[in-house]
Amino acid sequence: MSRAFVKEDAGGWGDPGKRYSLPARTDPAYDEAAAEALLEGARAGDTGSAESATGYYWGEKTLRPFVERIRDRAEREGDERLTQLAERFLK
Repeated sequence: MSRAFVKEDAGGWGDPGKRYSLPARTDPAYDEAAAEALLEGARAGDTGSAESATGYYWGEKTLRPFVERIRDRAEREGDERLTQLAERFLK
């Protein structure tokens, strides 16, 4: 994993206190919400919590179409950091 996504002071894998608002895994919108959560976790420097919450690892191919849409939206909105994170996810 890239050190850009790891908190230096992390004692374990992710922050167990971090919570993400996700629909039920059976909800058709789950994968899109999981993609958002992974990118927001990376933005906060805590990818581990997002991975733990979503059940997906960084770079998960299933989430690529959602991350591509998020990247496109971030570019339109001028959110350079989210665009950068999405590009890293898609590599």
